[in-house]
Amino acid sequence: MLQQSLKPDEIIIVVDGPIPADNQAILNDYVEKYKQIKLLKLKNNLGLGLALKAGLKECKNDIVARMDSDDISSRNRLKEEFKALIDHRADIVGSNIEEFIDVPENIVSERVVPETDSEIKRYLKTRCPMNHTTVLFKKESVIESGGYRDFLYNEDYDLWIRMTEHRKNFYNIQKNLVKVRIGKEMYSRRGGIVYFKSEKKIQDYLKDKGIINLTTYLKNCTKRFIVQVLLPTKIRGYVFKKFARSHTND
Repeated sequence: MLQQSLKPDEIIIVVDGPIPADNQAILNDYVEKYKQIKLLKLKNNLGLGLALKAGLKECKNDIVARMDSDDISSRNRLKEEFKALIDHRADIVGSNIEEFIDVPENIVSERVVPETDSEIKRYLKTRCPMNHTTVLFKKESVIESGGYRDFLYNEDYDLWIRMTEHRKNFYNIQKNLVKVRIGKEMYSRRGGIVYFKSEKKIQDYLKDKGIINLTTYLKNCTKRFIVQVLLPTKIRGYVFKKFARSHTND
């Protein structure tokens, strides 16, 4: 963020609960060195949704970008996303991502998301249509839609659905503007009954709000149960890499 071509005048780092002393010392050094960096230290670990909710309250600007601490934004990310926000009259803009293990050069996959507002809202009926770590949005539009809330594993998908309900406009730049660090254990974390229950809760909401019909609901839940509960981790990883990283696949 400090090296962006469009430089932010404020960077909020949310520290979600206690962290090791070495990490805290590094953050303290950055705060002393760069006046635009501010730390928001939460006493207890609240989880991603509530931590983001707290962080958003601290943001003074009308336009907010977010990313995860171990990801890498391209130098022109903010410039391109801000231009797209204006050009497409969007409330939120994102991009595609590249995923790497250990070092940024070790790209193992990419996640391509749909581009236009109509494509994004159609895709939302089956899968999450934005890469959360890439988004730049109008703060007011997110707050009007209810903001972030506690929703295990699906804080972003939950928010996009509610923004759709509030008729907010979406756009995804068809470039890889962020490199996302993933661990070798990522696909094991994306499985299990707890993960499935969170995904089913999303599907329940979509059905209850009339965004999807019963047929789509059953199809979505069945696919998720097979991939997240029944498949072994290695096969789940193959399925994610092969079928779940492009918006052109059903």
